[in-house]
Amino acid sequence: MTEILALPTRPYAADSPLAYLLDLAAEAGVPSEEEQRDDAETTAAHHVYSAYPHSLAQVVEAMDWRGYPALRPDGYKDFEPSAVAWLDGGLWLHHTLHITEADGAQDVLTLIVPCTCGRGYADIRLDTEDDLLEILADLRPTHGRSPHTDTPLDCGSIHPAPQQDGRR
Repeated sequence: MTEILALPTRPYAADSPLAYLLDLAAEAGVPSEEEQRDDAETTAAHHVYSAYPHSLAQVVEAMDWRGYPALRPDGYKDFEPSAVAWLDGGLWLHHTLHITEADGAQDVLTLIVPCTCGRGYADIRLDTEDDLLEILADLRPTHGRSPHTDTPLDCGSIHPAPQQDGRR
């Protein structure tokens, strides 16, 4: 008769340090969508208050941020929780954390600007308060619109469908 090696379902003692840590991890679990939204809003507000104290922090309050949970679509890279704040005139701020093993978590703040063509948006990553002020100075003549050019991926314009038999 051949003996079959059967591994125990739990290869560690029930009262071991590993058992305690694994049980602790199971209890902690993944944050709920509501917790992710709240954390995204708090993180965005904190970043704006600390990195943009003389500009955005003067006009965007913590309550202005709306958080979104992480997206984990099958077959695609995960998207971390994020938050957006409406600036008016079609402009938005988008904040998320870019998390890597090498660098840890880095704040990513993006200004989303409508295009002068009226069919798309341009996204501009903001690194510093000086960058923001320079970009806003460039947008001032167009009243907060990104000047449209016909270069690919300029504004992500939605082009009208071609006409077929006189109809779209």
